[in-house]
Amino acid sequence: MNEHEFQELVWEKGRELYRDMPWRRDTRPYYVLVSELMLQQTQVDRVMPKFEAFVQAFPSEKELAEAPLGDVLRLWSGLGYNRRAKFLHEAARKIQNEFRGVFPRTKKELLSLPGVGVGTAGAIMVYAFNQPEAFIETNVRTVYFHHFFTGHGSVADQELLPVVEATLDREHPREFYWALMDYGAFLKRSGAGYIDKSKHYKKQSPLKGSVREVRGQIIKLLASKDLSEEELRKTLKADERFDGALEGLVKDGLVARTHGALHLTK
Repeated sequence: MNEHEFQELVWEKGRELYRDMPWRRDTRPYYVLVSELMLQQTQVDRVMPKFEAFVQAFPSEKELAEAPLGDVLRLWSGLGYNRRAKFLHEAARKIQNEFRGVFPRTKKELLSLPGVGVGTAGAIMVYAFNQPEAFIETNVRTVYFHHFFTGHGSVADQELLPVVEATLDREHPREFYWALMDYGAFLKRSGAGYIDKSKHYKKQSPLKGSVREVRGQIIKLLASKDLSEEELRKTLKADERFDGALEGLVKDGLVARTHGALHLTK
């Protein structure tokens, strides 16, 4: 399959499988940043209602930067991986304080934002600014493995990236990546993902029975009210995971102690 044939196929699949999302209807950089951090480790269907509530409460970087972290964590509760909320909050503050309220437009500047790695920076360049920046994430890998790496063993992103760059539609990168994402999601649902071919693939550990599960439970309870550690232990029927979960949340700056009470960081 040559470059032109691949692009035509992706466009065809994109038209057939298009998924409507609020951050596609409105591609302002702030919306793209919020959606990209929410979509890390979390499925689209779970993200959409949280995204709508989040941007209603914090409609721009300014409102998010000025909000207490505790309020941000309350809205985030239920999405999991709560450090993403802290990163997003810190990113908004950096945009307000260091970039004087102007959303950064270069990859170097984007990479300076907390929680923004190479893939997220590339996605922002494409979706917010419609720049032909090649980046790789799970759905992109899925499409390219399916069409260009059949029969291969473990594939590194360094091998994949030149193929993405060579086949990217540089005139319409934003819509082309939307098509890639929707086609990749379809392939995964169809059992044709082969994502385990990636050298960078790590299977997400089960939530049930994990320390991560207890971290989420603690955040959810403290989102409602402050509690003493004893009350928190009793409510959660704490097991051996509790100490590590609570210690991790305090270390990450998500939970604090004041006069013997535990609360979300204010």
